[in-house]
Amino acid sequence: VLSARPYAYLDDAPLEERRTQAVMSRRWMDPQSASDIGKLDPAAIARVREEAWPDAGTADQLHDALTWLTFMTAEEMERQPMWPGLCQDLITQRRVTKLSVGQSGIFVATERVPYFQSLFPDVPLEPQIVVPPAYAAKRERDESFIEIVRGRLEGLGPTTAQALAESFGSDVEAVDAALLALEAEGTAMRGSFEQKITTTQWCDRRLLARIHRYTVKRLRAEIEPVQARDYLRFLFDWQRVTTNARMQGPDAVPAVLAQLEGFDAPAGAWETEILPTRIAEYEPAWLDEQCLAGRIIWTRLATRAGDSERGASPVRSTPIALLPRRNVKQWSQFAGSIERSQLTDKAQRVAEYIDEHGASFYDEIVDQVGLLPVQVEEALGELVALGLVNSDSFGGLRALLMPADRRRASARDRRRQRRVAIFGMQDAGRWALVKRKETKADDTKRVPPRNDEAVEHICRTLLKRWGVVFWKLLEREADWLPPWRDLLMCLRRLEARGEIRGGRFVNGFSGEQFALPEAIGQLREVRRRENSMQLVSLSAADPLNLIGIVTPGGRLPALTGNRVLYRDGVPVALYVGGEVKFIEQLDPAEQWQARGVLLRRQVPAPLADLA
Repeated sequence: VLSARPYAYLDDAPLEERRTQAVMSRRWMDPQSASDIGKLDPAAIARVREEAWPDAGTADQLHDALTWLTFMTAEEMERQPMWPGLCQDLITQRRVTKLSVGQSGIFVATERVPYFQSLFPDVPLEPQIVVPPAYAAKRERDESFIEIVRGRLEGLGPTTAQALAESFGSDVEAVDAALLALEAEGTAMRGSFEQKITTTQWCDRRLLARIHRYTVKRLRAEIEPVQARDYLRFLFDWQRVTTNARMQGPDAVPAVLAQLEGFDAPAGAWETEILPTRIAEYEPAWLDEQCLAGRIIWTRLATRAGDSERGASPVRSTPIALLPRRNVKQWSQFAGSIERSQLTDKAQRVAEYIDEHGASFYDEIVDQVGLLPVQVEEALGELVALGLVNSDSFGGLRALLMPADRRRASARDRRRQRRVAIFGMQDAGRWALVKRKETKADDTKRVPPRNDEAVEHICRTLLKRWGVVFWKLLEREADWLPPWRDLLMCLRRLEARGEIRGGRFVNGFSGEQFALPEAIGQLREVRRRENSMQLVSLSAADPLNLIGIVTPGGRLPALTGNRVLYRDGVPVALYVGGEVKFIEQLDPAEQWQARGVLLRRQVPAPLADLA
């Protein structure tokens, strides 16, 4: 069953492609939400009706209007004060006649009389006229219905089959058949265009496209754009990095990671900076539970850059993404392929063992590959850095981030058992190869697969992360994401379906912008909220390091050790290379306060050594 809504065919795609896309069902939603999607603006409908209806000022113009409209009822003719007189002139000239059908009769141009004679052969013409030979050919009944309904749709806008039939005294079944024929041509479209009308409505495709454009234009004009600093204040609440917005408890982990899905951050920053900033009293065990349950996985999606012969980069700075297991297929379509040619001998041996035996525990690998435990750890670290393997638990990555000598706690350390559980390789679960496309060293072709479903998932994730999406913001995302042109086409489709809003939401950035409806309300609240001298300190590895992207000035390298301090959405201080730099003029007392907040971190106690 084709579940396409009114705007499914309002693009320039080939017919077969549009109909194929129309078969894709939408996500389930409650009836009220479903009725809101694609809702047309009543003012836009009224405007198009006014524009489509003829505005004749002379007899010739009225005759032309009757020709393409096929007929007018007596009530329609009397709506314009001067039309009855003009119509009488045309009747005198035998260019228009009247048929006593419908509720009060209809006026028909001479050229259109054959259509009505085929439908009403016994109804006399008032006055009798002679149809010109060029138009006098006999018309078939079905053809007449189609042409009459076509003309009426061009001037009426959204209407019902019942209303069309009553206007010229026909039966509804015949009008329905004509509407179905016009729908097959692509001329007419059906749907629920007005809330007050409960029955199916029909509209000319061209008029419906114009109504839709006016609706989108009106929705876009409703939003007053905010300044960049207000957008950053909005993001601090949206991504829950402010004190009042932070989440609590183990259930906060999947909620936060749903917003950060697919974001590349240094491996060492996830549990020391990004998650503790958003979740109060964060515990490492909470993330381990999500990973061991199979809900979340960690992996490297980005392709190694640089010389393929160079050794693996340190694991601590490896870009790692956390994402739901069910969505791995969507993201992996855009990630680069993997090369094994740059592996060291020990890493090659470990990879071959896992490839042959499947997912394996750490002690199984140590026993079978003939390497020392420390060599196996180094090999796994190399494979992780290249995006070739991951473990069931985040504890596997955590153990690789911590040097083996620092993992060993004193016998007098009360937290010894807990430390071993957090940083122990034996508690990492199984190690498995990441299912990704592999290439040979001399294979330079890289054509990642694309599909609309995966691109739409990326768009929805970006909207969930940023609230408002525009091209400049993609500079903070991974460079392997689909190009903006692909995202733009998908975002336009989501806007056309009424699921998101397009317009100008943030000042100072060119190009189209798109936002979630719930984000627009929060943006308005932030704009009305007075500045409160709120200080927010973040690691440069945090997604909200938007220095040089949303704010003016140079970029701040996205390293875990670098930090940025915002005051009411404006960056005021940086911590770079072990030095504090103030980029806004502050008095000594403010500098002292800003320095303290900038350097203050929220690292969980069990992860202090990792930080």
